[in-house]
Order: sequence, then C-alpha cells, then structure tokens
Amino acid sequence: MRGGHLRRALTVLSLAAALLIFYTGSTFLEIREAAIHDEAAMADVIIVLGAAQYNGRPSPVLASRLDHALDLFDRGLASVVLTTGGYGPDPNYSEAQVSADYLSGRGIDLSQIIVQQGSGTTSDTVRDAARHMDASGWRRAVVVSDGFHLFRVKEIFRDHGVEVFASPAPGSRIEAAAASRWWYTAREVIVLSAYRMGRLWS
Repeated sequence: MRGGHLRRALTVLSLAAALLIFYTGSTFLEIREAAIHDEAAMADVIIVLGAAQYNGRPSPVLASRLDHALDLFDRGLASVVLTTGGYGPDPNYSEAQVSADYLSGRGIDLSQIIVQQGSGTTSDTVRDAARHMDASGWRRAVVVSDGFHLFRVKEIFRDHGVEVFASPAPGSRIEAAAASRWWYTAREVIVLSAYRMGRLWS
C-alpha cells in the first residue's frame, strides 16, 4: 500500500515538474519572440517606459528607448509621446521629466509630450498610462522599451483594455549582449509569473 502511494506521489510530482518546465520554456520563447518583433503602427500615443537617469541625463538604456520613440514620432505614427518613470534614488530628476527634456531638445514640442511621473513598478506605470488614455479617449498605443520587457508590458496593457503595438528599442545594450539578454529574459519569466499569480488571486 505504501509503495502504491509513493508511486502515485512520484507520478504527480513528475507531471508537475514537466508542466513547470513546459511553462517556463514556452514563456521564455514567447518573451524572446516579442523582443525581436516590431509591431509599430498608427496609434493615439507613443509610450516610453522609463529607465535609469544620471543627474538629469538619460542612461544609455533610456536614451536608446527615447531615440527610438523619436524615430517613431518623426515617422508620424502618433502626435503625442507619453514619458514615464519616477525619481528613484535621485530626488532632483524623474525619469519621465528627463525623458521629456531629452525629446524636447531633439525637436518635439513640449505641448506634444505628456510627463507621467510617480510610477513605481511596471504594473503601476501601465495602470496610470491606461487611465490617462481612457480619460483622453485613446485606445491604441505604441509602447517602447527594451525587447525583453515588452511581452509582459503588452499583457498588462491588455488587462487594462488598451490595444498595444510593441516596438523594441533597436539600440538596446541589454539586448545586444547575449548574457544580459538571457538573464533579463529569465527574470521576466519569474516577474510575469508573479504578475499572473497576483491577478488570479485578486
């Protein structure tokens, strides 16, 4: 009898392990597919996800996102850019404001830039952006970030009823280096899974 219980327990554990491996592998591949697929299309707004800034200047990661957003704006895909990101460890400059200054210095009129400060996590940023879009009557957004980030961002936006066209920054240093690319993608599997679990519980 004990042997039968043990075999059943081992079978259940083996199936659970197989499902976990399948889920992890398939999610990893979905994230990587989104990371290399540019969906940029006509939209109501271009949303740039924040990243680090240094003493009022965008980090290389943030600059690559902003340069790509500028290119999309110049191509006429939207007439408004929404910059995001809080203050982080620097109380003098927010990522969103630094991004707005960078874009305005490269030709985008400040009247066409919306600064969304104060967001913490990606989920907070998406929630606030979705609320702004809803208040403005907007439904479609081109979202710019590093490639590894976009699969999760799209899923969260969809949960808020926003149609998103993901557009990875082609100059991403994270995506350029194999080690960081794989590390950040593996991390995304964990963060995305935590988000999905939280959504189920709520």
